Amino acid sequence: MMTAIATLIVHRAGKDGPEKVSRYEVPYAPGQSVLDGLRYVRARIDPTLSMRYSCINANSCKECMILIDGTVGYACTTRLQPRDMVLAPLPNKPHLRDLVTEIAPPDERLDHALKGG
Repeated sequence: MMTAIATLIVHRAGKDGPEKVSRYEVPYAPGQSVLDGLRYVRARIDPTLSMRYSCINANSCKECMILIDGTVGYACTTRLQPRDMVLAPLPNKPHLRDLVTEIAPPDERLDHALKGG
């Protein structure tokens, strides 16, 4: 019996470095989310992959928002598919690393508060 595979093609943006593309094959099972696939990659394939998430239970925390096949979506609620899926950081947001972008408004960031702003 052959196991279905989902292929995550991740556009990894760096704050100061060039973008690189990583390709990961993860086991697919119906009902999994894209976040499940990304967490599998972090746990078993590439612990250097950076992404942001908090809830993993679809409470709309908005932490895991990324581009999924060219459309903005939540990794925790978008279903993993047994095909190539292209993942990228949010456009028009400052890139921090890999799939992580700056999501907090400037006046709500910790660095702003520490500077006395």
